[in-house]
Amino acid sequence: MFHNFIHAYVLFFAVLLPGITIGLVALNAQAAGLGPSRAIRAVIVTAGVFGLWYAVASMVTRSGLMMPPPTITDPPYVMMFMLGGAGTLWALARLTATGRAISDEASHAQLIGFQIPRIMGGVFLIGWALGEIPWQFALPAGLGDIWAGIAGYTAMRAAARGDADAEAKIQRANVIGLADFVVAVLTGLMTSEGFLHLMSHDAPNIINADPLGLFPGFFVAIFLAFHAVSLSRLRRGSIAAQRA
Repeated sequence: MFHNFIHAYVLFFAVLLPGITIGLVALNAQAAGLGPSRAIRAVIVTAGVFGLWYAVASMVTRSGLMMPPPTITDPPYVMMFMLGGAGTLWALARLTATGRAISDEASHAQLIGFQIPRIMGGVFLIGWALGEIPWQFALPAGLGDIWAGIAGYTAMRAAARGDADAEAKIQRANVIGLADFVVAVLTGLMTSEGFLHLMSHDAPNIINADPLGLFPGFFVAIFLAFHAVSLSRLRRGSIAAQRA
């Protein structure tokens, strides 16, 4: 039952998260005053990147290559997808003229508010309750994702209202979100078959198996990219200064 549910669950978010991103690109391209052809190209490129990335990540997950490497010298494909995907999205947003115009137009509330769907990680707690996912991973990763989603919502509301502590809450949400990923990656490695398998030997983690492998191979990278863009925007100056 859990496996049928999780397939539908993963597919839902595989549509939702790119859909939100594409919507933000279209909205902020218009707000930035980009011409119709340039805005349409930005949307098409974003959709194309997500489509290709999802197709390849799904294939790699089904082949079993998204599992942690058996030895420390084997290629860490899951980390390649996680960090490579995040880096690619960040580069498109900040290192291209069109991407920079769009991401500069995006509000701080939009950028940090994207972390709200992180509560999707609460599904790990369901997997633990059903005996499918070891508690050593499910508890810190599931609760951490929920915390990150709540922190993102709190920061988004503060930024939207222009609260005096909005910048501090955005920084806090970014720290919580990034720390959650570090903990999730470490506990995922330690509970899964591979070179760092130290816990849950009787029932290894399935987070890197099909279809859950799309969490680290697809979803995490998108959230990481939004963290990176949010932090890049904060480095350019305070929220109050940017509004002035």
